[in-house]
Amino acid sequence: MIYEGKAITVKEIEGGIAQLDFDLQGESVNKFNRLTIEELHAATDALKAQKKLKGLVVTSSKDSFIVGADITEFTDLFAGSEEDLVANNLKANAIFSAVEDLPFPTVTAINGIALGGGFEMCLATDFRVMAPKAKVGLPEVKLGIFPGFGGTVRLSRLVGVDNAVEWICGGAENRADVALKTGAVDAVVEPEKLVEAAVAIINQCNEGKLDHEARREEKKGKIKLNAMESMMAFEISKAFVGGKAGKNYPAPVEAIKVMQKHAGMTRDKAIEVEAKGFAKMAKTNVAACLVGLFLNDQELKKKAKAWEKEASEVKLAAVLGAGIMGGGVAYQSALKGTPIIMKDINQDGITLGLNEAKKLLTKRVDKGRMKAGQMADVLNSITPTLNYGDFKNVDLVVEAVVENPKVKDAVLREVEDAVREDAILTSNTSTISIDLLAKNLKRPENFCGMHFFNPVHMMPLVEVIRGKKTSDRAIATTVAYAKAMGKTPIVVNDCPGFLVNRVLFPYFGGFVGLVRDGADFQKVDKVMEKFGWPMGPAYLLDVVGMDTGKHAGEVMADGFPDRMKHAETTAIDVMFENNRYGQKNDVGFYKYELDRKGKQKKVVDEETYKLLEPVVQGKNEFSDEDIIARMMIPLCLETVRCLEDGIVEDPADADMGLIFGIGFPPFRGGALRYIDDMGVDKFVELADKYADLGPLYHPTDKLREMAKTGKKFFG
Repeated sequence: MIYEGKAITVKEIEGGIAQLDFDLQGESVNKFNRLTIEELHAATDALKAQKKLKGLVVTSSKDSFIVGADITEFTDLFAGSEEDLVANNLKANAIFSAVEDLPFPTVTAINGIALGGGFEMCLATDFRVMAPKAKVGLPEVKLGIFPGFGGTVRLSRLVGVDNAVEWICGGAENRADVALKTGAVDAVVEPEKLVEAAVAIINQCNEGKLDHEARREEKKGKIKLNAMESMMAFEISKAFVGGKAGKNYPAPVEAIKVMQKHAGMTRDKAIEVEAKGFAKMAKTNVAACLVGLFLNDQELKKKAKAWEKEASEVKLAAVLGAGIMGGGVAYQSALKGTPIIMKDINQDGITLGLNEAKKLLTKRVDKGRMKAGQMADVLNSITPTLNYGDFKNVDLVVEAVVENPKVKDAVLREVEDAVREDAILTSNTSTISIDLLAKNLKRPENFCGMHFFNPVHMMPLVEVIRGKKTSDRAIATTVAYAKAMGKTPIVVNDCPGFLVNRVLFPYFGGFVGLVRDGADFQKVDKVMEKFGWPMGPAYLLDVVGMDTGKHAGEVMADGFPDRMKHAETTAIDVMFENNRYGQKNDVGFYKYELDRKGKQKKVVDEETYKLLEPVVQGKNEFSDEDIIARMMIPLCLETVRCLEDGIVEDPADADMGLIFGIGFPPFRGGALRYIDDMGVDKFVELADKYADLGPLYHPTDKLREMAKTGKKFFG
């Protein structure tokens, strides 16, 4: 044994060739935490001290190679000064460079996922061999940073500027065939032959058939472009990537600037440039928010895993009410491997539901993401029916009929008699109280909410809603089923609108208040989109549907009359009364026309302004800051109330629910992190400026207490 640690061991395997193996004890995956980096340093020193070695193969004993840096260490790390961050990166980089400078040929055997720092480790060796199902990539931009262990330097020299920009700024995980084609790896072989292939490459180097020194010099040298080519490559990339990433996500463009800056430098100077750029990004609020999001997401996954242990198995599901929503649920369930019965009361509904599933599957086939045979298998996993014949075998039912308490009550009682006593019943309601719907059920302990968001196949969130009588088994089984469908479940307690809609409607309340006071709805949309929302509030109402918005708004007003009831007619009422339902019938706040590709595009409709005249009580010019404050304060305060009322378990659940459920700007981290970043005291001060607008703008007593004592929601 040449070296033995808790994350790394080094031993001689054959003919003077050593094997450095990553196997982090007590963890299911390898990652670069402080311990692993320290051990890599010690292991490299031990390798340098060996006199007779002819080569090194780098391997992993886990299913994945190395998943990246240990992100749980980022918060403390990024809290340091920029100088400390630069020093820390240079220290780590010296270790990767020492691996690159070993006095014999080196090859990495990539058996599974190698991402971020894991892939940068691969880049430090002379050659790379990869298993067909492994994936490699540098996804750091998703955390608001870019590679900091030499990734921008080595990759740009190995695969060329265009490929490096695509890999680093896109942050994708790349398959073996793509990696081989771009030159990021040198061979693709079956997993059991990886070490054999790596040893063969080392032998060829030692026999003079392969020149590992030349390969090494290429990675350590300057980028091989003349000044003109370099300028063209980087400037075009900056314009293209900047257009896609937008101003709110600076890391992708910053990565290009860093590569441009170090293009004419050799390795060690280039790494210094990378370290400075990395530190600059690590200190941005965007990075803090995106790292926070990642950690919150890990927490959600842990909670779901804990629930899964208590879950009953769902071998067969059922959805009641076909249509677009039911078809979406059926598609998602069947696609992810749980067969499903789709029941409706008439054939038209069944046809609509099946057509929805067929349309989504056809798109997958057209894009090459699925073979026609697989499409047939998925469709065969959806059993359409007009009666309850096969329901005795069903383990979980999703009720997705119209959003009407009487209809839902009748359907739920009917299905309860048709299923086994241990079957779980769920309702895909967006606003109606679960306790209200459970009132007439014989087994309310087997009932909970399972709120999907539209379109089901795209929206990642499912709210699992616990009623007063809901059992842990019902919650656990529903959480496990949501996860099996590829969704992110969040468990919330029952109240009108649950978490997401309860928070969304005060935001709409801010919007109708602005319109009433004379704001131009188009300007409000533009300001909120610039703030980071995927669409402004008027456009969002058009997408949701004015009928849905009106109905849900009434439910919220009944539930929270002090702050969500509107005495006067609102802009939403006007649109609804004039049958302007939005995209559903091609006219709402905007008009909708088909573009060349047959997609709906919004166009301005002057008629909207005429219709709104009766509800506009003044003509005020609002600044962007004013609009943002009037929209965001109600949303943030309602999130605070959801936390205080115990609707959500903790701040992470609240923020993730808003990001996954309504597209809250990810780079802002969520409503509670937004308050933290502003400072709770400053937020309360801002809300008080708008106090005359009513209870939607009044901070809670607990929030005022937090402001006084300097407490935060996170950390």
